[in-house]
Amino acid sequence: MLQTTNYLELTFWAKSQNESFARSAVGAFFSQLNPTLEELDDLKTAVSEAVTNCIVHAYNSQQKGEIVVCCQLHPNAITVQIVDFGKGIENVEQAIQPFYSTCTTGDRSGMGFTVMQAFCDDVKVESGDGQTKVTLHKTISLEN
Repeated sequence: MLQTTNYLELTFWAKSQNESFARSAVGAFFSQLNPTLEELDDLKTAVSEAVTNCIVHAYNSQQKGEIVVCCQLHPNAITVQIVDFGKGIENVEQAIQPFYSTCTTGDRSGMGFTVMQAFCDDVKVESGDGQTKVTLHKTISLEN
């Protein structure tokens, strides 16, 4: 178990304009660890993907519903949990496959979870009991 050195929790509505807020807030919080610009951008991109998934898929872009973002800083890493209380993911294993999307309009590429996995050291997805939780973990280089 990693030692937590600081904690942040944000709750906001599933409005598209709040995606950039979540991205910026998590990035500012992560900056306390002095990550490289690449590490910072990677985490912010992963958070954007996770929050966008909540807005578009969990709440069907209805611009309502809550998203909770919880961040825990560790001595050289961050863990970010993004939680929604929307419709859930029927089959998580299928949903995390590249190019899989429930979007029928062709507006989505189905690459959100793949992007999160590419930019974080670990990504976990859990869905059930009225909530979906995506946990992102990013370790920073100690050479900063």
